[in-house]
Amino acid sequence: MKDYKKYYLIPATPEEVYMALTNPVTIQLWTGEPAEMSTEPGSEFSLWEGAIVGRNIEFEPNKKIVQQWYFDGQPEESIVTIKLHADKHGSSVELRHTNIPDEDYDDITEGWNDTYFGNLQDFFSL
Repeated sequence: MKDYKKYYLIPATPEEVYMALTNPVTIQLWTGEPAEMSTEPGSEFSLWEGAIVGRNIEFEPNKKIVQQWYFDGQPEESIVTIKLHADKHGSSVELRHTNIPDEDYDDITEGWNDTYFGNLQDFFSL
């Protein structure tokens, strides 16, 4: 199991980034795929046609999102924490993803950089 931590700069306010990560309509705009998402703790979510699924744990509007991501046969919970901070260029996003299975680590980190936050940066740069 591995952990991953990285900061991303997004050219949008923390409020805009939070909305883009938690509103299923907005998620579909920047992913191009239907999404199931709720800000109700304990609710389950699905992104990219089920490629990413899990359970929502905690929300602090415009500041923090905590989720459990599901991996088949995983003994320990894989927890994603996203913290949003105002920055002079928009938002600084702090990502921490714990307990990533070794065999999924490269795909997950590439996904965070290119597909997830890469697409979000492109979306707000238009």
